[in-house]
Amino acid sequence: MDKKKRDKLMIVPITFKEACKFVEEHHRHHQPSRGCKFCIGVADEDEKIRGVAMVGRPVNRMLDDGWTVEVNRVATDGCPNACSALYGAAWRVARAMGYRKCVTYTLPQEGGASLRGAGWKLIGETTGGSWSRKSRPRVDLHPTQQKFRWEKE
Repeated sequence: MDKKKRDKLMIVPITFKEACKFVEEHHRHHQPSRGCKFCIGVADEDEKIRGVAMVGRPVNRMLDDGWTVEVNRVATDGCPNACSALYGAAWRVARAMGYRKCVTYTLPQEGGASLRGAGWKLIGETTGGSWSRKSRPRVDLHPTQQKFRWEKE
């Protein structure tokens, strides 16, 4: 495929089931989300899905105010600009649905270039940690280290 053709990406609708399958195959450290508000895909000119975004309720219950959504998963096959296209489109869809804010998190080793490219702002650091508690033990299947929070308003 020539470079010119590869660079033409388009946002496409995708089902929750299709997005889950793509995340299972391509995400570096997470399983698919258990649910979401909406999913979108990014495809090349041949209509091959090159990446997906799953957008749902904020995991942090203090942010779950009914006006905020979280990009819970973004996964791509490495296609250039696919992440930025997905983050930008996720915010446009959320805003069209009436949401006022969109948040997401990255790990320290993930630079955030795609988020900056889509106009998101780095808000700060989180402490990370386990969801497991003495009263509600859980097995951590996700990274528990510090994370960076990004927002788009």
